[in-house]
Amino acid sequence: MTLIVGVRYLIVSGGFAWATRRKHPGLYMGLDPQVRREVIWSLASAAIYGIPAGVVAWGWQNRGWTRVYDDIHAWPLWYWPVSVFLYLLLHDAWFYWTHRWMHRPKPFKLAHALHHASRPPTAWAAMAFHPIEALTGAVVIPLLVFLIPIHVGGLALVLTIMTVMGVTNHMGWEIFPRFMWRGALGGWLITASHHQRHHELYGCNYGLYFRHWDRLCGTDKGIGDFTREHARAARRAAAASGGDGAVGVAIAGGRDAGRPA
Repeated sequence: MTLIVGVRYLIVSGGFAWATRRKHPGLYMGLDPQVRREVIWSLASAAIYGIPAGVVAWGWQNRGWTRVYDDIHAWPLWYWPVSVFLYLLLHDAWFYWTHRWMHRPKPFKLAHALHHASRPPTAWAAMAFHPIEALTGAVVIPLLVFLIPIHVGGLALVLTIMTVMGVTNHMGWEIFPRFMWRGALGGWLITASHHQRHHELYGCNYGLYFRHWDRLCGTDKGIGDFTREHARAARRAAAASGGDGAVGVAIAGGRDAGRPA
């Protein structure tokens, strides 16, 4: 399971990092030492995530410990999407409160400061956690499978959403359509623009998937703006290319940075 989690991280983060370099050349320029540190800590977190996941997977296959089912007809079909949504809601609640606790002075200095050392975070930073923080994230889904029935395919979808959102929230630009981070739906869903504010201001925007806890608790500070960083990245890319038109590229980067991918 550690190998699976580690390979999944390398594939997903690597894919989105590649997309970033294609879409916004220069955004990660000069961050190679930071990226190496992010990869090392993320692979260490993968080892921690893999331990409870492996125990639970063995218990499910060999002892029937969990409430994961593989017969699609064991529960009504309408329950399949309901269970996925319920897992996301409960995971989000766990993440909000543990994340907010991690921002108290002592836990932050001890553990969470490692994650915030990525300035700005990249697609590789999704699992760059201190072991204490990795443990808080590693136990929630394994605990839920003992309590709430879910089809194995629904569980796979939950883990996929968790991985994709963890990576895309940190990669420094919006890959999702505008309606997901602007307008009515964007008022409830978390994407990179919302989480970017957390890495800017620290004491806000603690959620993972949904904004309701931040809004209820007065910690929602809205969405950020990537325009300035993208303009700087465009200037770096133009300067590195050594070609004429660097000013034009920089202007284009500043003008287009706030638009969805």
